Amino acid sequence: MVRAGDSAMKTYHDIEGDGGSDILGQVEAQQASVVASLGGVRHLLAVGSGKGGVGKSTVTMALAQAFRAAGRSVAILDADFNGPCQAHLGGLEGVPWVPGPDGLALPRRADGIGIVSMGSVFPQGQAVDFDSVSRIDQFTWRATKEFAILGQLLASVAWGKLDVLLFDLPPGAERTLHFAEFLGNRASFVLVTIPSDISRAVVARSVDALQQAPGRVLGYVENMAGYLCHGCGEVRPLFGEGRTRTERLALPCLARLPFDPDLAQRCDAGWPSGDVPDSIVQLAERVGDELQAASTDD
Repeated sequence: MVRAGDSAMKTYHDIEGDGGSDILGQVEAQQASVVASLGGVRHLLAVGSGKGGVGKSTVTMALAQAFRAAGRSVAILDADFNGPCQAHLGGLEGVPWVPGPDGLALPRRADGIGIVSMGSVFPQGQAVDFDSVSRIDQFTWRATKEFAILGQLLASVAWGKLDVLLFDLPPGAERTLHFAEFLGNRASFVLVTIPSDISRAVVARSVDALQQAPGRVLGYVENMAGYLCHGCGEVRPLFGEGRTRTERLALPCLARLPFDPDLAQRCDAGWPSGDVPDSIVQLAERVGDELQAASTDD
């Protein structure tokens, strides 16, 4: 777009229409494919935060386990393409994606939980690379390509009939908003924080951003709310005694989950099925009630 004599590179605002690329037509076609592919999915539930390192992936897998234990059909789409954890958590690392008669066959654990994660096709520790015309301008196209891949996965996987499709989102308040806009008004959101003023401040940005988007925010989970001492059976403060919770999150608190060393060990080893703490079961029951209420409102 730069000609000899131009004083500056042209911006998107300088281009009339779509520049002849028919990008709008391509987007509409992909959206139609996504809608058709998700026709059998009852609820879309995105687990996000804005803040990294607060346990979004663990909460996502925990909810999936609890939903499955309650008899619901459930799958997870690991939307954190360059930090995928769900394949490891679910024990599906190195499991290839296989084409089926109705699209990409949904990889499933022995307990029936479906997991689509880049961690199944990329070795642990290897970055997911996105091809670019120039190696120095990948950042320009990365978000566009990530959402293009997300759309392709949603449209190509044979999701079948599911009660809940969970999305494990990457960190970043603005990216949470982008996912909300991409998924549309069918999606519900659960945000995850920890008992830290810094974490709540970042998550509050996601709350504010999501006010501009379709979909519903069901509430938040306070993860690592103390640690479970197996020696005495009590939950003790993890971030110091006497901390007051600042009222930055204008959302219902769905659960306060203690850090459990045994659970952390199970996550590292690949979380087996049928071992869900009571606190997670209660969280899943409340989230399930909120999802049902949201669908009734529609």
